[in-house]
Amino acid sequence: MSVRPPLDPGEPSRARLMAGFAAIYFIWGSTFLAIRIAVAEIPPFMMAGARFLVAGLILFIWRRLARGERAEPGHWPGATLIGALLFMGGNGAVVWSEQRVPSGLTALLLATIPIWMVLLDTLGRGGAPLNGRVMTGLVLGLAGLAVLLDPSDLLGEGRVDLPAAGVLMAGSLCWATGSLVSRRILQPASHALAAGMQMTVGGVILFLVSAATGEFHRLDPALVSARALLALGYLIFFGSVVSFTAYTWLLSVASPARVSTYAFVNPVVAVLLGWTLAAEPLTPRTLLASVVIVTAVATIISARARREVSAALPAAKGIKLEV
Repeated sequence: MSVRPPLDPGEPSRARLMAGFAAIYFIWGSTFLAIRIAVAEIPPFMMAGARFLVAGLILFIWRRLARGERAEPGHWPGATLIGALLFMGGNGAVVWSEQRVPSGLTALLLATIPIWMVLLDTLGRGGAPLNGRVMTGLVLGLAGLAVLLDPSDLLGEGRVDLPAAGVLMAGSLCWATGSLVSRRILQPASHALAAGMQMTVGGVILFLVSAATGEFHRLDPALVSARALLALGYLIFFGSVVSFTAYTWLLSVASPARVSTYAFVNPVVAVLLGWTLAAEPLTPRTLLASVVIVTAVATIISARARREVSAALPAAKGIKLEV
């Protein structure tokens, strides 16, 4: 059995890093609108189950047939845990909530994932203590949520669906937990194989939830349009096969602080796409909350990046450079 190291020994090329970050920045930012289109006609847990089961099997079979890679028995418990946290807990919350809130607001609430990652990393063994910059970011993040979720008619706008917002907060916590745990558990050395295993398990769990909640009885295939099927196809290939494989790889070659920057780029992409393509409202309240939340997350991530650089400096002392 092999345990994947936290960081690859080789330095990844700039082109690969740019491609990986582009995938999780822009493709994932666009998936919120695709999800909203798909769940309008396909029950949410069934849609998500189909998305991840098909994408997971594509990756799993491809790596098995083309590369001869095998999953060992010891890899499946970790894949099951990550699949449950990321896809049932994280994405399941998204697909359910997007029946009740706009895709842009969904992305904004998920921009709190780095806040959860900071808190969880601090509470873990050997975690770095909260400093002033991180505390400032956390306060700003809470203030941004208060602006977004205030039940009063702030700036003349209406309410945000509070149950859906609560589910999204829980989903954000699940995603952050799964992302951190994935760096510490037994997984295949192949990032694509690991992603395929996790998505396959997550898809099965989502299908079980779909069956338990009676979604199979509510689906009428005759009412599912080509538009919804195209959205599902986009989610399977681009949103899962391409982007989640990139995310899994980035977690192994870059720090969580850098990787989690996708969480404040996604809302900008999602809000703009929802406004331009789906006529979703772009209100002063949403814009104000966007600025505050993005500022909070950027503050936290910059603080973590500075701490990582500072921690690396002592190790660099005494190194002799030879030309």
